[in-house]
Amino acid sequence: MTGVPVIAAAGATVALGGTTLLAPTTFAVMPGEFWCVTGGNGSGKTTLMRAFLGSRSLTAGSCSVRGEPADMARPSHRRLVASLVDPIPFARDMTLREQVTLVAASWYGNAPDTAERAEGIIERLGLSPLGERFPHQVSSGQLQLFSLALTLVRPADVVLLDEPERHLDSDRVELVAALLTERAKQGTAFLVATHEAALVEARDSRVELG
Repeated sequence: MTGVPVIAAAGATVALGGTTLLAPTTFAVMPGEFWCVTGGNGSGKTTLMRAFLGSRSLTAGSCSVRGEPADMARPSHRRLVASLVDPIPFARDMTLREQVTLVAASWYGNAPDTAERAEGIIERLGLSPLGERFPHQVSSGQLQLFSLALTLVRPADVVLLDEPERHLDSDRVELVAALLTERAKQGTAFLVATHEAALVEARDSRVELG
């Protein structure tokens, strides 16, 4: 492996009240690589993802993004990292298309291709027929695809996803795996906590916890 990792863990450890939530973990992900985090329930997958967001403090070791400690309070960190780790709040009175377009505009401004970016990810995730619906009018699986659209429509060097396959049938999981693979080839680094075989098979490498 050559070059500089975009995200890296060095002995990252989380313990709470004598319980180890994340055993010492070390790895490095390069730009354009698609890594999966696997392991049983309670092995620390979500804890690791939150450590890279800076929302979970480490007991020992480090989690870094482009060589800097993970800290979502820093605008530069927020610019680098997009995530679907905790649920994304939805606006009940805006359609799916309006919300994806709003997120795109918040990052790209009123550029000529902002609406095109939004429509592209909506179409790629099979949400075009649902674009004029409101969040409460779609299924749990469709809401998961909507959450992924809100995450992937914005620019990011790193994307963190915790079980993106949640509520999706096998065809939609395959669609998501193909999309993540495509985006990785364009230079985005992915760290995906998952139990899903289709995602694990698509990845470049993985971190096994527990």
